[in-house]
Amino acid sequence: MTDTQSENEPAAKGNGKRRAILITIALVFVAAGIGWYLLYLFVFSLREVTDDAYVAGNQVAVSTQQPGTVVAVLVDDTQRVETGQALVKLDPTDAQVNLAKARSALANAVRQVRQQTEMAGQYDAAIVARRLDLARAEADLKRRQPLLADKAIAPEEVAHAREAVDTAKAALDLATRQAAASHALVDGTDIGANASVLQAKAAFREAWIASERNAIVAPIGGYVAQRSVQVGARVQPGQALLTIIPLHDLWVDANFKESQLEHIRIGQPAKVESDLYGGSVEYHGTVVGLGAGSGSAFALLPPQNASGNWIKVVQRVPVRIALDEKQLERNPLRIGLSTAVTVDTHDRSGKVLAAAPGTTPVAQTTVYERDLAKAEAEADAIVAANLPTAR
Repeated sequence: MTDTQSENEPAAKGNGKRRAILITIALVFVAAGIGWYLLYLFVFSLREVTDDAYVAGNQVAVSTQQPGTVVAVLVDDTQRVETGQALVKLDPTDAQVNLAKARSALANAVRQVRQQTEMAGQYDAAIVARRLDLARAEADLKRRQPLLADKAIAPEEVAHAREAVDTAKAALDLATRQAAASHALVDGTDIGANASVLQAKAAFREAWIASERNAIVAPIGGYVAQRSVQVGARVQPGQALLTIIPLHDLWVDANFKESQLEHIRIGQPAKVESDLYGGSVEYHGTVVGLGAGSGSAFALLPPQNASGNWIKVVQRVPVRIALDEKQLERNPLRIGLSTAVTVDTHDRSGKVLAAAPGTTPVAQTTVYERDLAKAEAEADAIVAANLPTAR
């Protein structure tokens, strides 16, 4: 009996030790499960993650505004260009000939208006002369009428005097109408504001701008890509010559599943990691908008789900993530690169769709405004050079 008890005591001690280990393991799993649940509840459930995200940006296609033959290509792919920098030059011969014609036409228009002004003055002087002729004819008739009663003159002389009065009246009416027609061309404006001069100025500005646009300039700063223009090629307005990509203004289009969009709001912070740098570089972005439709809805050939062979496919909607420009300067990206995006959805007070219309330009350039100002200044100089000088 004593021997049996002594044999069972080690077994009981072994079972107790094993039970403690199992309980400890169970507690570890329970703690891990609770920790995982809390982690999901307070971390994973408050963020949405996708690796279907790509860097996007503006692709500014540069084209010519005037037809012509390319005589010089000043930039190539991968090179950086600044706003207003000349990229391509066209043969200027035709434009310079047209500009010379427009310059002479403007000068001639100014001189023609000067001539019309002088002619109006001549017609005004003619009116004074015709009035004097009429007064003389009327006085002559008045003198002859009493003489006719006394039979001192022949009736033919009085008749001729009446005809002279009628002729003088007609001449005065003609001169008055000629003066009115002449004044209609020049009255109300000075020479520089005359309609004919303004029309010639508009033609000159058009020719001047066309001559200046033989140098095709960069509307925005960035990097050259997709250069297709070659020396000697004949180009037409609207034909794409090359593309400029401003790498300082990029964003990420993250394609989230439709089931992930419930808690995504505008203004939520996002973390972006690019495959180019891996986890060593982390971009801090912000949700600025959600797409108005899924990618398949805007495809070239949208799916036709009314067919009998229908299979449900989870759709994805693009969410735009704005990136920090300073981070892009330190670690440049390229359009089309793959990224992984994590959106923190803890704050869900933002809007799903933009509440107000945009009031600021998405992109703009002022390089073409200078053309019109220079053309206007040169046109005014031509007008001033052909105005009458002080006597």
